[in-house]
Amino acid sequence: MRALIVEKDDEGKTSASVQEIEESRLPEGEVTVAVEYSTVNYKDGLCIGPGGGLVRNYPHVPGIDFAGTVEASDDPRYKAGDKVVLTGWRVGEAHWGGYAEKARVKADWLVPLPDGLSTRAAMAVGTAGFTAMLAVMALEKHGLKPGQGPVLVTGASGGVGSVATAILAKLGYEVAGVTGRPESADYLRDLGATQIVARDEIAETVKRPLESETWAGCVDAVGGAMLARVLGQMKYGASVAAVGLAGGAGLPATVVPFLLRGVNLLGIDSVMQPYENRLEAWKRVATDLPMKKLEAMIKPATLADLPGLGAEILKGQVRGRVVVDVNA
Repeated sequence: MRALIVEKDDEGKTSASVQEIEESRLPEGEVTVAVEYSTVNYKDGLCIGPGGGLVRNYPHVPGIDFAGTVEASDDPRYKAGDKVVLTGWRVGEAHWGGYAEKARVKADWLVPLPDGLSTRAAMAVGTAGFTAMLAVMALEKHGLKPGQGPVLVTGASGGVGSVATAILAKLGYEVAGVTGRPESADYLRDLGATQIVARDEIAETVKRPLESETWAGCVDAVGGAMLARVLGQMKYGASVAAVGLAGGAGLPATVVPFLLRGVNLLGIDSVMQPYENRLEAWKRVATDLPMKKLEAMIKPATLADLPGLGAEILKGQVRGRVVVDVNA
């Protein structure tokens, strides 16, 4: 079987290459999956490259997401021929992942592929889109409804932001997309954004803890100073779903938006989500994400492309969703 193998030398430097390996090298697990597609997330970029502290042992096979067909199973929940999808559970970090023609994992980590969703489409969604769906669901559970005002999406041209924009637009929300790349404006409008916000407009904190009430909700993939600024612009009782830290892990904010406007800051984790939540989110993806919009986000790739793509995503140079055909 072919796999992208990341190795570390005696000096601590890593290198990645596509190699032929024996299936017997796969880690232990109840289910063996013939992988069809994977994708590229920020964590994948770290694991392909320096590791970012995520990879425990080398040699390593990255790929935090994959979708494919069950080849063999020791668990009654899955049988040969079943279509499955995997995101999270530290697969591709602590456990060999989806950048290979086969993967072996625990049955608890898998989810049946929803009706109407192909393995390719599932990887166009991937962790990024799954996280975006969880964020929208959290905002809805905290009272967000169409017609309440614009919903802000930061990092809108990235993987999470692209899917969040498309989902929100299909559900009838007015979407304002934040981007630092002016050339992405048409792309975001095609996904359904009705307003484009230049990153520079909200990238820095201001002395005032509160500004004009502007946003009815927010999916934030940036964190840092931008998140602090956005908190002071939320409408009364509105919520921000925090999904990323592309702009930094710090939060130079005050508690004033929480105390005077009842703003909610909702943390979104996709890695350790319970099974029932995963099922609900994937079913919602199949119905609430317009597939034509999803197709417009896709950049196809092969295993051989991954070392370059890993470096690009760490530099913020990957737009939309990369779909890796591991058998190409």
